[in-house]
Amino acid sequence: MLRVGRAVACVACNNLVSKNMGVRFRMPLQKLHPLSRAIHHRYNASANAQRPPHCSAARHFTSMSRLPMRSPKPPPGGHGGWRYQQHRNFWMLRLASRLLKLRYIVLGSAVGGGYTAKKTYEEWKDMLPDMSAYNWVIPDFVWELSDQIDLDKLTKILPELEEIAKLLPELPDFDKIGENFTFLKSILSTGVSVGSEGASGLRLLLEAPGDTPVKAATEAPVTATPEASDKQFKKSSDKEKVDQLQEELLRTQMKYQRMLERLEKENKDLRKVVLQKDEKGIHQRKIKVCKSLIDMYSEVLDILSDFDSNYNTQDHLPRVVVVGDQSAGKTSVLEMIAQARIFPRGSGEMMTRSPVKVTLSEGPHHVAMFKDSSREFDLGKEEDLAALRHEIELRMRKSVKEGQTVSPETISLSVKGPGIQRMVLVDLPGVISTVTAGMAADTKETIFSISKNYMQNPNAIILCIQDGSVDAERSIVTDLVSQMDPQGKRTIFVLTKVDLAEKNLASPNRIQQIVEGKLFPMKALGYFAVVTGKGSAGESIDSIKDYEEDFFQNSRLLRDGMLKAHQVTTKNLSLAVSDCFWKMVRESVEQQADAFKASRFNLETEWKNNYPRLRELDRNELFEKAKNEILDEVISLSQVTPKHWEAILQKKLWERVSTHVIENIYLPAAQTMNSGTFNTTVDIKLKQWTDKQLPHKALEVAWETLQEEFARFMAEYKGKDQDDIFDKLKEAVKDESIKRHKWNERAMDSLRVIQHNALEDRSITDKPQWDAAIQFMEETLQARLKDTDSVINDMVGPDWKQRWMSWKNRSPEQHTRNETRNELERLLKLHEDHTAYLANDEVTTVRKNLEGRGVEVDPALIKDTWHQLYRRHFLQKALQHCNLCRRGFYYYQRHFVDSELECNDVVLFWRIQRMLLITANTLRQQLTNTEVRRLEKNVKEVLEDFGEDNERKVHLITGRRVQLAEDLKKVREIQEKLEAFIEALHKEK
Repeated sequence: MLRVGRAVACVACNNLVSKNMGVRFRMPLQKLHPLSRAIHHRYNASANAQRPPHCSAARHFTSMSRLPMRSPKPPPGGHGGWRYQQHRNFWMLRLASRLLKLRYIVLGSAVGGGYTAKKTYEEWKDMLPDMSAYNWVIPDFVWELSDQIDLDKLTKILPELEEIAKLLPELPDFDKIGENFTFLKSILSTGVSVGSEGASGLRLLLEAPGDTPVKAATEAPVTATPEASDKQFKKSSDKEKVDQLQEELLRTQMKYQRMLERLEKENKDLRKVVLQKDEKGIHQRKIKVCKSLIDMYSEVLDILSDFDSNYNTQDHLPRVVVVGDQSAGKTSVLEMIAQARIFPRGSGEMMTRSPVKVTLSEGPHHVAMFKDSSREFDLGKEEDLAALRHEIELRMRKSVKEGQTVSPETISLSVKGPGIQRMVLVDLPGVISTVTAGMAADTKETIFSISKNYMQNPNAIILCIQDGSVDAERSIVTDLVSQMDPQGKRTIFVLTKVDLAEKNLASPNRIQQIVEGKLFPMKALGYFAVVTGKGSAGESIDSIKDYEEDFFQNSRLLRDGMLKAHQVTTKNLSLAVSDCFWKMVRESVEQQADAFKASRFNLETEWKNNYPRLRELDRNELFEKAKNEILDEVISLSQVTPKHWEAILQKKLWERVSTHVIENIYLPAAQTMNSGTFNTTVDIKLKQWTDKQLPHKALEVAWETLQEEFARFMAEYKGKDQDDIFDKLKEAVKDESIKRHKWNERAMDSLRVIQHNALEDRSITDKPQWDAAIQFMEETLQARLKDTDSVINDMVGPDWKQRWMSWKNRSPEQHTRNETRNELERLLKLHEDHTAYLANDEVTTVRKNLEGRGVEVDPALIKDTWHQLYRRHFLQKALQHCNLCRRGFYYYQRHFVDSELECNDVVLFWRIQRMLLITANTLRQQLTNTEVRRLEKNVKEVLEDFGEDNERKVHLITGRRVQLAEDLKKVREIQEKLEAFIEALHKEK
């Protein structure tokens, strides 16, 4: 086989196979050139036979292109000439074949290279961004001029222009043309494109060689002749043309402003979609860092708002402080920045009664949330907005103490939404000049104090709000701001209600003086003029934005150049405040972190020196520790034995009711001297006592016993190496728990029945019970007799032995009582069975006998002395009768009637004693089964309430140790959060 170029000869099939440019064809071998056939047959035998893919009998020979290029030498001998000529012809053919191959290579390279270049160009073109959306940047008249210019014609006339230039008498004034182009550049540098009138003005600038740029720009297009130009200038004045051009410029600027707002709205929607995606892409991670950055910073500010250190580590972290006169529009400006009507509104009254910290951040949904609440308010729903405003108003009124009008307590609120600038603002109460009715007397001073406290922070950005609808001389806040920031390095001045100011002011230049900082003595970084609506509470944010845009579009303040475009609208204000805020944060946050690091070192050093063996427990941790101890003490009440409970209850109950039993039941019944009357009187009085007083007394005793045992256990627990820092807390918990505890009323009814049944029983079943009742009666009567003797001794004074041994004397009253006692004792000796009361004739007799001895005595004194003497006489006789009844159980059991052994009084004391035992047992069961657990529940509730009341915890857990631990905890937390915030801030950079 022979390959010429890309042609291949096949011997088996006598065909020539061609594969030129991807096209394959076959040619019979007989149709080849004779020289080609000779070459084919000559090298057919010497080639290595190989079967090509298309023919099994074909033999593949070496290509001609691979033959050596050196010309063969003629062989020796006479017959070598013909062969040499044949070889030379073959060499020429081989050269032609190589040239033919070169042609194919060049042609293929050109076609392939062109195709590749075209494909590369298309790919590069597709990679370029689509700039068709930005055609509006180039004015329309430029495109019109470019369409009208014929480059071919311009190229052809260039030589002619050169000849014309030689014939010109003089060159044009290039200085004038330069001045015209400088004026044109000053117009275009404002970012405002011109329309058709602008194109005419441009031509006028180039065609007016003898006028100034300003004059040429303000005049109408001129014609070729001076007469036509003069007629054109006479038709209109220069002022009208200037106004027309300025209106056109302003209209074009507003057009592009609306286009910019449309693009920003689309960008806002796109960012919202990105924030809502769940994928964690690079762009989304960046947005998430931005979103969390302001949240981290706000958390630090929340902690600092409650921080108070003895080392005077002041809070100098930046925040935007919104100050202004009352009703100047502070809240409205803040709402425009937050893009929601979130604050309560009022007509001329003070609505902002406490500082409100608003953390603004970007998020997919427009929501608001309080720092201490998990509820989200959807700011797109009117009912949620109303609920949010109501909640803010409630929190403000709750923070204001009784007798005050404003409060320094800060309300923390966060607002998130698409397109919201990230910053932290604090809305302060409006500054007032006069205290009105209903306000506290110190309201004005309190507002000044709160405002100065926030503004004295050297890194706080002061947003000074001034009402533009009132006279500037009436402003109070400007003087206050100039005092706190005299150089104006961190103050931004905002003039509100500019629409009303333009309408009411006779001289609009006054507004220009205000926004240029020439009217007030205060200085500021920037001056802004805004419109926050028409004053209606029902206006939406979108309607206010539209109204503000329409006003400035038609306002002559902007048209006449009194206000610059970047100084108007709350949108520009928001961007400027946000940039200033973050610049201040980046400049000061690391310095604040170093200050808290030093404060932490000082606090830790003090703790190590004063409390080396104690853990650093803050107030909350100490409260939890005390809480566990108190609950352990309450549980210890269940370990009290039943015997101990009943003994204590029985003793205390008898101490409480013994006086009533002796004075109101036993003595009146026993002094009747009749057995039947005694029993009747006792039964009636016991029934009345049981129905009205006894159950109440028993429950009071039980409750007091429970309290005493609880206090005893707490006191015993305190002795086991307990910390005395909990004493006030434990005492308060005990008192509050006892105050809240109420005994079960159903227990009182059941106890009444039990006591009544116990007192109705008169059957003493055995001798030990009888002896126990006699012993109980003797102990009770002896105690009463002892008390009665003590009363009589106090009445009559010391006896002769005490007078001689202790040098004591009787008083005149005691001397009188002593003589009365002697006279009445003689009467009792004569009548031992005398009744409990003296008759009137007996009183008269005693008084006369005493008067006979020279003692003047009052009848009331005689009766009072007789009562005590008879009481002692009766108790002595009752004790004697009690001794006789020791052997009366036999007669009682057999119901024998013996006047000397009628021991009804013993039976009464047995009934009382049995009632005490049964009552004590019942109360013990109720205590151990019910009341102890209810007390434990009350203690838990009290501890939970105390745990939620921070003021109470501060009052109950006090001391330098507690305060030092609190400061250490907060300083560490602030430092850690600041370091995390700084790290995130560096990553964002």
